[in-house]
Amino acid sequence: MSEAVLELYGHSRRVGLIEWHPTTSGILFSAGYDYKILIWNLDIAEAVKMIDCHSDVILCMSFNTDGSLVATSCKDKKLRVIEPRSGRVLQEANCKNHKVNRVVFLGNMKRLLTTGVSRWNTRQIALWDQEDLSMPIIEEEIDGLSGLLFPFYDADTHMLYLAGKGDGNIRYYEISTEKPYLQYLMEFRSPAPQKGLGVMPKHGLDVGACEVFRFYKLVTLKGLIEPISMIVPRRSETYQEDIYPMTPGTEPALTTSEWLSGINRDPVLMSLKEGYQRPSQLVFKAPVKEKKSVVVNGIDLLENVPPRTENELLRMFFRQQDELRRLKDELTQKDVRIRQLELELNNLKNAPNM
Repeated sequence: MSEAVLELYGHSRRVGLIEWHPTTSGILFSAGYDYKILIWNLDIAEAVKMIDCHSDVILCMSFNTDGSLVATSCKDKKLRVIEPRSGRVLQEANCKNHKVNRVVFLGNMKRLLTTGVSRWNTRQIALWDQEDLSMPIIEEEIDGLSGLLFPFYDADTHMLYLAGKGDGNIRYYEISTEKPYLQYLMEFRSPAPQKGLGVMPKHGLDVGACEVFRFYKLVTLKGLIEPISMIVPRRSETYQEDIYPMTPGTEPALTTSEWLSGINRDPVLMSLKEGYQRPSQLVFKAPVKEKKSVVVNGIDLLENVPPRTENELLRMFFRQQDELRRLKDELTQKDVRIRQLELELNNLKNAPNM
């Protein structure tokens, strides 16, 4: 890419955030260091609405499922829920006791999740009712590190992923509408610190391998992009509908004019089943590399390299389970065959002489 498709002018200071509307084609939101949010109609390349309710730099924006509401976190220590077409602030929380950095809508739960720093300078997450921001439903301290916590929510599996800037860890939580609301599950650990993270859309995942989330991690020191796959550890001989429900696709639910006129509509859903292939049917095969070996005392060190990541460990574990199951089946079949031969031999011994 060497030339811009459109150039949009409207902010008086530099732009810090941009977000696409989740259900509408041609609507873009931008937040600048002039403390304003502009809503752009890309069909005419003009700003059609200005939201001017913030008194400091806007740190984060997040939409609800149909894009009728936008939540913002701001440097003025306030959390807001805004009706974007009118610019009206529906709910506002004054977070004096802790600094809120990031906010994300939790699908259709009517909940918000924020990440920030507590009064004791520890990283913290909080769960809020979007219709009542007077106080959080729960607050939970994470650790004493200083990097930002990036929240990523998967509405299909109700999974929350927390990734810290400057460290290599990604924590997994399951979110529910009932207590305890936030259930810690596991943690992915890597020695390579991350500077930022991107996410693959659902329709780009490998459903045949039970992949439910994929990060693209910007490694701080190396300047490289490292993919990290979140895989459900199960055999995938058939399409796993429980972890792949209908999910928002690429087709917009509304035109620009429809949304601007006040219409709201949920995303157009798609099934991921068409992308399913059994592992044995996958067309792509990695190029075969020449096998090398480093033998010390009769042990091939390259043949016995330990798993480097949690996903590799899980794959190795289930491969070994499958191999053990196959060997047990073969042993059972051989036992049955031996018993059959023994019966035939006894029958021959006991048969009268002809």
